[in-house]
Formats: sequence, C-alpha cells, structure tokens
Amino acid sequence: MLDWVNEVNWAELIVDWGTILIRLIAIVIVYFIVKSIGKRAIEKAFHRSEDLSAGRSKTLQSISVNIFSYFLFFILLGIVFPLFGLDIMALLAGAGIVGLAIGFGAQGLVSDVVTGFFILLEKQIDVEDYVTLAGKDGIIEEIGLRTTKLRGFDGTLHYIPNREITSVSNHSRGNMRALVDIGISYDDNIDQAMDIIQQVCDQIAEQEEDIMEGPDVVGVQALGTSDVVIRVIAKTKNMEQWAIERKLRKAIKESLDQNGIEIPYPHQVYITKSN
Repeated sequence: MLDWVNEVNWAELIVDWGTILIRLIAIVIVYFIVKSIGKRAIEKAFHRSEDLSAGRSKTLQSISVNIFSYFLFFILLGIVFPLFGLDIMALLAGAGIVGLAIGFGAQGLVSDVVTGFFILLEKQIDVEDYVTLAGKDGIIEEIGLRTTKLRGFDGTLHYIPNREITSVSNHSRGNMRALVDIGISYDDNIDQAMDIIQQVCDQIAEQEEDIMEGPDVVGVQALGTSDVVIRVIAKTKNMEQWAIERKLRKAIKESLDQNGIEIPYPHQVYITKSN
C-alpha cells in the first residue's frame, strides 16, 4: 500500500485533475450561456409570429424550449464523459442493452411522450386555457413532453403526467355562458318580477362590453319548496362569465328590494303550548 502511494506522481495527478476541473467548469458555463441564448432566441421567434394565437404561441414556445433543453443536455453529457476517460459509444451500447431490459418499466414514460405529442398535434389545449383534465380544473401553465402543469383556482400547481389525460374539457374555446337563478316568493307576482329582472339585464348589457349576447330572462326554471326560481342567461367573453354573474346577482337583488319583491330565506316558527 505504501509502495503504491510512493509511486504515484502526485504533482502530475493534481495537474491532470485541475485541468479536467477547469475544462468542466468552462463547459458548464458555456452550456448555461448557450441555453440562455437559445431560450431567448426561441421566445423572440414565437413573439414575432403573427399567424398564431397568443395561447398557441406560448404552447409551442414551451415545448420548443423543452426539446432544446433536452437536446443540449445530451450534448453536454457527450462532451463531459470523455473528460473522465469514458467511451461514449460503449456507454450508448450498454445503455441499449439496459434499455432493452427495462423497456417494460419505461412504458409509462413512452406513453407520456406519445400522449403529449398527440395533444399538441390535435391542438386540444393551449397555454392559458381554462380546462378540466384528469379530474382537476384550472389554467394551463405549461405543456411538456412528459407532464402538463395545471394551476388550480386555489393557487395549487398540479403536475399531471400526460398519460393520465384520457379526456379533456376545454372551457376556453368560444364564448361562455353566464347563468343566474333567482328565487322569489310564491306570494309575489311572477310577471312583475320577470319585468324588473329584465330591466336590470338591459342596463347591465349597456354597461358591460364583455357581454356578447343577452342577458335575457328565459322564464321560470323551477318551483322550489319555498320559492319560484327565475333563470337569466347571457353569453360572455371567455373567462368573464363569473364576473358577469356576480354583477347580475348584485344588481337584481338591489332592484327586487327596491320594488318590494322578497327573495325567500329559511324561517323558523316556534309554537309553545301553555299547560
């Protein structure tokens, strides 16, 4: 053991490892510089495109950056391995054998990539779309080769493997519907209430540019245990339906109060018997 230690040329060994370390640092620095430049070039290329919608442009930009990052990483490995005396071709051959052995275990990864490819090809979803997929609602933040990032309305970021996206409900294609149900008392005049509500709807339609059609009173929707339910429907710009519904509810409630029409609420009656 001591003979081996004495035979080692420590000065030469330190110089060799120092050279490798300097080259490694230089390669990593160049890698991050090229990655940053490539990412900016891709972003500029898609920003200049006028033939794509904003959501589609961000989607293709995201997947392009994703592919570029993987490609650049594999080039980095091909440069770094020879620094340590590793034969990249032998490693690739060994990886082929190992890959064949674990191929069945990688079926999920392959399924993710294939599913993601067809989602992009068929334009099922785009970045910033409001969708329901894998049982979750939210806004698409990123579509990758393996996973899709979905931001829930409570702020939670969901990472969904593409293979779990078996069906997609895209709520961002075309105009949306705002729906408001208002209950009035059985003792009130239904026709009068509908006229008042329609007047409110007409006022809101004049004020809101996000309303594409309506709002209109469609009639009595249901007869509840303590109220008559009147339904109002409007078509709005995408993602604006909730704001329009809130404004309609507030304005209708205020107008009904001014006209003495009651919106029922639960009552409790206590009956006491005297001995």
